Amino acid sequence: MSIIIGIESTAHTFGVGVVKNGNVLSNVRDGYTTESGGIIPMDAAKHHVEIAEDVWVKALDEAGVSEGEISGIAISQAPGLAPCLIEGMKFAKKKCKELNVGLVCVNHCVAHLEIGRLTGAKDPVLLYASGANTQVIAYSGGKYRVFGETLDIGIGNFIDNFARVIGQGFPGGPKVQELALKGKYVELPYSIKGMDVAFSGMLTKLKQMYEKGFGAEDLSFSLQETAFGMLVEASERALAHTGKKELLLGGGVGCNSRLQEMCKIMCEERGCKFFVPRREFLVDNGGMIAYLGWLMFEKGLVVDVCDLDEVDIDSKERTDMVDVRWK
Repeated sequence: MSIIIGIESTAHTFGVGVVKNGNVLSNVRDGYTTESGGIIPMDAAKHHVEIAEDVWVKALDEAGVSEGEISGIAISQAPGLAPCLIEGMKFAKKKCKELNVGLVCVNHCVAHLEIGRLTGAKDPVLLYASGANTQVIAYSGGKYRVFGETLDIGIGNFIDNFARVIGQGFPGGPKVQELALKGKYVELPYSIKGMDVAFSGMLTKLKQMYEKGFGAEDLSFSLQETAFGMLVEASERALAHTGKKELLLGGGVGCNSRLQEMCKIMCEERGCKFFVPRREFLVDNGGMIAYLGWLMFEKGLVVDVCDLDEVDIDSKERTDMVDVRWK
């Protein structure tokens, strides 16, 4: 009867989730935003410090759980923005010492995949589309293998960069999606090699076209159609390569309804099942950290409270570097 608290702090979101025996009881988050420009890591970290205790209390209240019932605390240890990761780790260590419970160190990217279990997906290919990460992943031989990925910038950062060009703040994805509803297609560079993709050439072209007077609506529409088409093509190749029959969409960009629609159409044409978690589990959130933390806790993958000083962040740890010892 274990209760795990998950703390997410890899980038702009500070989230706290509560999981009891595999059930997510609460999932509270607070995000750093801007009116113009992108994310400033030190400012995002400062935001996390300021709101951490309030988010913690609200998550426990919503779950109906007291601090005395907590079995362990899980953190997003990697990857992410170092200043943000550090503040999440410091907060978690403080709580572990206060409550005399162990710490579970979770890879943020893997948490996006594991929370997909709640959709009913059994053995999927994961299209992981977030700010800094764009990967096509599947489980094989004790690890989550990366079959394809971005060769330059993540899909979310690419969209945020374009949003800044047209004068929008952070996060830019929802604003670009809204503008795209009024646009029509213009041709953009389509860069895919095998199951790898690249977005920097398209971003340069978008900047040039905007400076030449092309409308933000048409460019937003074309960005989505082109970039998402690349992601769906890479995912289809991974499905064919692995022989798997399920596609799971994960990451904050997965909230985009057009990307979901394109994935669904491709899966229907291939005779595959398509799964997408609820929006609260697509964006960065403490619930997915708590869920993977619970899986790991049940297998004894916990750092004792006496050994907390040995724990540090790893802002560069890749998905395929994680030994999956909880399956």
